Formats: sequence, C-alpha cells, structure tokens
Amino acid sequence: MSSTEMPSTRRKRAKPSRLKKFLKALGPGLITGASDDDPSGIITYAQAGAMFGLSTLWTALLTFPLMAAIQGMAARIGMVTCQGLTGTLKSHYPKSVLYGMILFSFPAVVMNIGADIQSMGAVANLLVPAVPTFAFCIVFTAILLFVIIQYSYQRMAGLLKWLCIGLLLYLVIPFLVHPNWGEVVRHTFIPTIRMDKKFLGILVAILGTTISPYLFFWQATMEAEDIEHSNRKRIFVDKRMLDDMRADVNTGMFFSNFVMYFIILTAGVVLYGAGVRQIDTVQQAAHSLKPLAGQLSYCLFAIGVIGTGFLAIPVLAGCLSYMLAETFNFSKGLDKKFYEAKRFYGVIIVSLVAGLFLQFLGISPVQALLYTAILYGLTAPVMIVLLLHIGNNKKIMGKHTNSALSNVLGGLTLLLMTAAAVALIWFQFFS
Repeated sequence: MSSTEMPSTRRKRAKPSRLKKFLKALGPGLITGASDDDPSGIITYAQAGAMFGLSTLWTALLTFPLMAAIQGMAARIGMVTCQGLTGTLKSHYPKSVLYGMILFSFPAVVMNIGADIQSMGAVANLLVPAVPTFAFCIVFTAILLFVIIQYSYQRMAGLLKWLCIGLLLYLVIPFLVHPNWGEVVRHTFIPTIRMDKKFLGILVAILGTTISPYLFFWQATMEAEDIEHSNRKRIFVDKRMLDDMRADVNTGMFFSNFVMYFIILTAGVVLYGAGVRQIDTVQQAAHSLKPLAGQLSYCLFAIGVIGTGFLAIPVLAGCLSYMLAETFNFSKGLDKKFYEAKRFYGVIIVSLVAGLFLQFLGISPVQALLYTAILYGLTAPVMIVLLLHIGNNKKIMGKHTNSALSNVLGGLTLLLMTAAAVALIWFQFFS
C-alpha cells in the first residue's frame, strides 16, 4: 500500500513547488504589466466604457498578444545585452536617435507622473474630504520619494509585486452590479467598430495608453538588473532563463489587459447604463460610481487608483533615471545608496517634484494626458522599429534573435501604432 501511495504523495508535493517556482519567476514582467494600468490609463478605460458601453471590450483581446510580443522583445534584449535599451541604442545606433528618444520621453514621463499624482490626490480627497487634494499630493510624493530612495532594488521589486494585488479590486466591482453576461461575452469576442471620430479616437487612446514606450525601456532595464543581481550572474542566456522570462512577461501583460478589461466593463455597465457619457478625471469616475453602484464599489475603485499610482510612478521615474544614467554614464541602480548614485536619484527627485508642481502651473490631468499621448504616439512607432531591428540583429542578439511569430506580432503592432499616431495628430490638429 505504501508503494502505491508514495507516487501520489510525491505528486502532491511537486505541485506546490511548481507553483512556488512560477511565482518566484514573476518579476519585471508582472510589475511592468501592472504599472501600465496607472491612474492615467484608468481615465482612458473608464472613458471608453462611459462613452460606448461594452463596445470596446474586445480591444483587451487585441492588445494582449501585441503587448506580450513587444515587451518580450525588450526583455530578451535586456537579458542578452545585460543593459537597458538606452545602452544598446548608445552602442549601436546614431546619437541623434538616442537623444531624440530622451527629448520626447522626458516631458511625456513627467506629465504622466503629474497626472497620476493629481489623480491619486483627487480620489483620496473623495475618501477623506477634510484633507485638500494638494495636501494628499504632497504626502504621496513624499512617501514615494522615501520608498524609492530608502529601499534597494530587491525590496522595491517585492513591494511592487504586492501592490499588484490592489489591481484585483477592479475585478470585484462588476460582480457587485450584475451585468448582462451574455452581452459581455458578445462584445468581448465580436469586435464593434464605428467609423466616427469619437469611437476611432477612443481606440487610438486605448492603444496609446496600453502600449507605451517607457515600458519598453523599463522592461529591458529590469531584466538586466535581475541578471546583475542574480546569484548566478551568468553572462550567457539559456533556455530556462528565456522560458522564465516569457512566463513572467506573458503573465504581466495578461494581468494588465485583464484589469483593463474589467475597468471598461465596470464603466460600461455602471456609467454608460446610467447615462454618464463623459469621464475626464479618475475623481469623476469614482464619484460617479458612488450613487450608481454603491459605497463599496466606490471605495474599491478609489483605493485601487491610489494603489496603481504607488505602483506606476516608481516605474515611470525609475525608467527616466535609468535612461539618463546610461546616456551620460553616471552611477545608477535602485540598489545603490543615495550617496553612491546622487545624480541617479536626483533625476527621480526632479521628475516627481516637477510632476507635483504641474497642478500649481494650472495643467490639469486631462491636459497632461493629452500632451503625454501625443509624445508617446510620436515615439512608439520609432521605438518599435528599433526593437524589431535590434531583436533581429545577430551581432547584438547572437542566437537569440526574434522568432517568426514575434516579428509578425511586432510588425502588426508597428502598423497599428503608426496608424494610431497619425490618427491622434489628425484628430487633434486637423479635424
């Protein structure tokens, strides 16, 4: 009897170990995917649901494989080269390309940070009206700076992983308001496309918000950081490392699009169903939910916004600091003490403080997001071209060049993002 029970016992013991191994492999990809659902992204997804109900649910199925392919390229480049995209561009491409990326990225990232800080402060004010919005913004900025400067990369990654759980709050809300699940399924798998300015505009906004260039830089840099801080410190990338990376990236991108799907679903059922057609701020989205979906849904939405801000802002600021550090060769790394990398942390401080002060300059979150979308829209196609070129360059990637599937999905992403950039400029300036 013991001989028949022993294999069963071994199988039971093996399952937790495989799960534990999978969870341990999650890192840069999960954090990157979760940070994509920041307060500024929530505005876009809530607006899509409020304006068009469930009609844009299908976009989550479209953006998932595209995000996974592009972020997978960036991750593989970071692993193989052991440096961020900025370092690779600096080593193999004209300086004008690198400086052009920085010129567009710096103001876009700062405005994105500013919009996220303002959104966090606004929803916190809804929960605690006695404290003004700007006070919350200052407190949140101070907390973020303390955490980023005080904690090492390993601790930082651990904290960010736990913050990902906060995004699960958005999965609860639709079940509290009882949508028509038949309609949900239909709009998920049967695309709706309307040839009018507003609908095409929201599709462009979803693409631009979901596939953002700063995520490419962050993904590559964090993969390089993971190798640098690994106990193995291996130079050559093996199949197991690549498999772990793919699992991490695919999980992160799935998680990102899953949350995006439920935010659109929530707004589509609650706000659209109640006749709310315009959402310009996260504060407005949360406030609109309160009388329509109840106190619990309202609180879950608001708390989720604050959690996503704490998750996304370190990624935004860290990405910018790594880009400048690799470009101008100064000491870098979230594992370093402040005195060891003063300029690196100085960039983070400047970017957060500049983002904080946008509200005092009269720049609203909506304006900041509009300018950010334009800058991201202009740089995304260029960055995707560079990712495809680097990913297929054997001198850089060796035997780890792109697969045929990666190139097909990358090419499709390039076409869609180029079309989105042209449409964005057209809608903004010529229509």
